[in-house]
Parts: sequence; structure tokens; C-alpha cells
Amino acid sequence: MSNLQPEDPAPYMNHVGDQMQEVHDGLDDDFHGDAWDSDVDEFDYSNNNIGDTSAAQARKGKDIQGIPWARLSITRDQYRQTRLEQYRNYENVPSSGDSSKKDCMVTKKGALFYDFWRNSRSIKSSIIHFQLRNLVWATSKHDVYLMSNFLVNHYSTLTSRKHEVLNVHGHVSPSEKHPGSLLEGFTKIQVSTLAIRDKILVAGGFQGEIICKHLDRPGVSFCWRTSYDDNAITNAVEIYNKPSGALHFTASNNDCGLRDFDMESYQLVNYFRFPWPVNHTSLSPDGKLLAIVGDNPEGLLVDPNTGKTLGTVAGHLDFSFASAWHPDGLTFSTGNQDKTCRVWDVRNLSKSVAVLRGNLGAIRSIRYTSDGKYMAIAEPADFVHVYDVSKGYETEQEIDFFGEISGISFSPDTEALFIGVWDRTYGSLLEYGRHHNYSYLDSYL
Repeated sequence: MSNLQPEDPAPYMNHVGDQMQEVHDGLDDDFHGDAWDSDVDEFDYSNNNIGDTSAAQARKGKDIQGIPWARLSITRDQYRQTRLEQYRNYENVPSSGDSSKKDCMVTKKGALFYDFWRNSRSIKSSIIHFQLRNLVWATSKHDVYLMSNFLVNHYSTLTSRKHEVLNVHGHVSPSEKHPGSLLEGFTKIQVSTLAIRDKILVAGGFQGEIICKHLDRPGVSFCWRTSYDDNAITNAVEIYNKPSGALHFTASNNDCGLRDFDMESYQLVNYFRFPWPVNHTSLSPDGKLLAIVGDNPEGLLVDPNTGKTLGTVAGHLDFSFASAWHPDGLTFSTGNQDKTCRVWDVRNLSKSVAVLRGNLGAIRSIRYTSDGKYMAIAEPADFVHVYDVSKGYETEQEIDFFGEISGISFSPDTEALFIGVWDRTYGSLLEYGRHHNYSYLDSYL
């Protein structure tokens, strides 16, 4: 991944509010206050949800993000076209996005798999590195966790309230003693990636930090630094169960290393090195194959116990930053800066099962529903695509909004889809609910 530091001006992240200010300088300050350095913005006095948009309001014509298009000198359609024309997709391989067009399948858009439920502006997500977008995790259809500057916050859709789970702005040190844990801890960690599962949170930092916390215990359980290398950023973490049932997590790092930890003892079990920085890994449901992508157009399937390469997938034209397994364990997907998501079948790795294309830029996050019915992919900004897997990825729902995407997450029961939107003015959490056809109710309508 790129070595641009987090304090750099992030040339590949465009704030909607800033751009709208340029096209309409006369817009009232009420809609363009810069809340980046504030815990709440002008729409969120006392966390009273003034700026939220409900499904009922959206049905009556309110913009789901609360953008006052009627007061602007540009229409939504015009602004969408401007974004499509001007958004800068980051590429490590020049023109990879244009060159990938020829392989992409044509999908049927307009499907409705998830209904808009709510846009919550009282909870704001943030991004530390423009290429890393795994900072939103749902543990139920009512509970979601996300990064907000130096805070990991929990948000309840039942109460529309947030509370702080982990604050890494100050000093963080472990309250438990485990061999190898850094008792001195860390100070002011810039969290680059996040994973939450089974009431356990693992956060990775920009300097290779690893923090583990049990959500049902006070304090932090474990602190570790993967490397003191200048290029040690933790690009991704994944929590998973071994075939034996033991809980582990992997850390994918920019120092070309992949590290596997046992979460009972917090001991490093395996350490594998690769020829290029590892940007993301995901383990197959049966625990026998590890998909690895990084700063190379090709991806790898390796043995998670030995690190031996068992297969290679080729077809992408740039570096990859996302991967995910279908629950059947036979297919997996990879997301790339060439604007495509490729679906692979382990029984025949010679070609992709499907090649799906984004609108603006790289595919930076991929999620499957637990029942395997749907797959969602997120671009850097503005678009999340949901595909019907059972129909060969040929039909899709395109969720269209404005703002950088910090992460996407389905709830474990598949009933909810959450999208973190990072923007100085319109930052929020978008919530969608699975669409159901209750034909037996038709007679009552």
C-alpha cells in the first residue's frame, strides 16, 4: 500500500461539503459548518438527532443525507455527474481502471435487496489511510462499532445513542498480563483497521500496533507491536475460529508479514513473509485456505498452518485491498484498485467466475451475508453495490450517496447493512434493512 502519511492532505479523499461550498458559496453556514474537530456538529446538539433522516422522511422526498438540493445551484444529478467525472481514483499501475473495462460483465441494476432505514448523523466515522476501509463492524442488527477519530464507538440503532468503547487518544496499556504483551502500552494510536467478533475487538495501528479488548471486560487485554519497521502499518486484521474451535486473529502488515495469534494465550502462532506488502487476508470457512492479497496484481491461496502457496489467481491489473469468502467455502472474491471485484472458484482458479466493476474507483471492502445470498462491495466513495449471488451476480442494487466510505458491514443475521460515511459536513452512519416480501399482508394494504 501507499506510504502516504496520515497527516498528508489526502488528495484521494474528497469531502462533499467542501465541494458543495465551491459550487454554491452562498449556502447558509447552517449546512456547511466544519465539524471535523468537534465531537458533534451543528445538527447534533445534545445528541438529539436533528440531522437524522428516517425511512418515512425519505419516502416523502427528503434526501437521505439531508443535503438541501433545493437550496443549491446544482441538482443532485448534475453533482453526481461532476463526481463521476472528477473523482480521482488512486492507482499504483497507471490506467489500470481503464484497462480493466473489457473484462467486466454487464449487470442488471435496479434491484432492491436492502431498504433504506435511517441515516444517523450523530455518529461519525473517520478514516486514517485512504486505502484502508475496514472500520465498521456490526455485531447485531441493532449494534454497530466504528472508528471516530481516536475513539472506537458503539452505536445502538434502538436508542440512537453512542458510547465510547476504546479511547486511544491518550495512553493505552494492558490491564492483563500475557507473555510478550507490551506493558508500557501506547500513546495516541492512529487506528488503521478494526475487527470485532464474539465480544472481542482487535485494532491495528499505523505504526504496527495491535490492541485486543474484550467488550465485556474493563480495560485492554493485550498490546503488541508487529514490527518497529518504518513501514509496519497494520493493513487488516481478521478474527476467526480454527477447525478446533480455538479463536485466533491474523494481522496483515505492510512489512510483507502475516501474523497469526491465538487469542486465548495471545501468543504468536505463525509468522509468514511474502514478496510484497500484505493488504488483506481472509480464511475459508473450513479453515483450510487463506486468501492473501497485497501490493501485487496476483493473489494467493496458502495453507494457513504452513504458509505454503497452494494456488495463484491472476486477472487483476493493480494492487488489491479486499478479500472475502462465500460461506460455501468454494468461492471467494478480491477487490482491486483497477475498479473491479473478481470472484474465484477454488475448483478452477484459471479464470474468474465474475468480474464486477465500480463506478468511481477501487473496490476497498467486500462482505458476504452469512447465508451467502448477497455480496456487497464498497468503492472508496459514493457507491456500495449489493449483488444477488444466487443469480450469478447478474443483478445488483446500487446504493448511491455522497461521501468517503469508512467501511461496510452486514449484521450476522443478514437483516441489516451498515455503511460508514466520512465527510466533514455530511459524515454519518447509513442503515439499510433487508427487503422482505410479505405477500400474506397484501390483503390488508
